[in-house]
Amino acid sequence: MEILVILVPLALMLGGAGLVAFLWSLRRGQYDDLDGAAWRAIADDEPPQDAPVKR
Repeated sequence: MEILVILVPLALMLGGAGLVAFLWSLRRGQYDDLDGAAWRAIADDEPPQDAPVKR
């Protein structure tokens, strides 16, 4: 039971650190454009480098 004296405050501190990190990322705009990153990942911006050159 003595270990609970250490584990309960440790769990509360880790939870608080996670909450602070989430709020920080929320204020920095990390969640503003959720669809944009998904579309950029599948977009074809450049042609393949090994494509044959048409003359």
